[in-house]
Amino acid sequence: MFDLQSYLIGLVVVILVAVASWVVSVIRRDVSIVDSMWSLMFLSAAMAYAMNLQAPGPRLELVLLLVTIWALRLFIYITWRNWGAQEDRRYQAIRTNNEPHFVLKSLYSVFGLQALIAWIISLPLLVAIASPVGFGYLDLVGVLLWTLGMIFEAGGDYQLIKFRSDPQNHNRVMDRGLWRYTRHPNYFGDACIWWGFGLLGVAAGVWWVLLSPVLMTFLLLKVSGVSLLEQDIGERRPAYADYIARTNAFLPGPPRRYKPGRQQSEGHD
Repeated sequence: MFDLQSYLIGLVVVILVAVASWVVSVIRRDVSIVDSMWSLMFLSAAMAYAMNLQAPGPRLELVLLLVTIWALRLFIYITWRNWGAQEDRRYQAIRTNNEPHFVLKSLYSVFGLQALIAWIISLPLLVAIASPVGFGYLDLVGVLLWTLGMIFEAGGDYQLIKFRSDPQNHNRVMDRGLWRYTRHPNYFGDACIWWGFGLLGVAAGVWWVLLSPVLMTFLLLKVSGVSLLEQDIGERRPAYADYIARTNAFLPGPPRRYKPGRQQSEGHD
């Protein structure tokens, strides 16, 4: 159920994707491309696992379908969102703090690091693909959780796009639809998706693959997601403080009763 050779081949493939992405970033002088390539690292790992295994298990088609839908949607969305924009301010700060020779440093500190993290988190994909264990109820729970995650991730992105496309919403806080119940429906959805993949790995017979969704959730909450986005947003966008006071950061829940202290006048990043 755990094929070390396939897992290591997946690492090589993910590193190749990272290096190719780094080359493009050097040409464009924009490391933001790593955000677009993040999901494709998982897809490339899953494809490598499937191609290297001599006798994939019954979950092969299911796992490839789910990871392909998730990866391509996220890749297309982030690429479209960032098209024509300057390098993300997060990476501008990293670039400034790591000069001189940031071009070389970004190969391992940005692209290499994300490739390694993606490879580690991809473990449930390998286990689910390789295992000969038949389908069980945990597979259904995993697929349902994955579906819930896609609704929140893709639905939240779509609602934000529509909100921003309306000129009347300029400089306003998006607090409608899924954003009414959580300040980060896309991050919550991403966590659900990976807990879904984790349950597929457990259904395949390996419980410790749940370390992967635990790591993904930690990153979304404490490293590259909620904490990073909100560390200075209150200073840059004063009305966001009212939104924080009445809305859960991650887990969806009913809005809290709160009397705004100021007029909503700012928007999301």
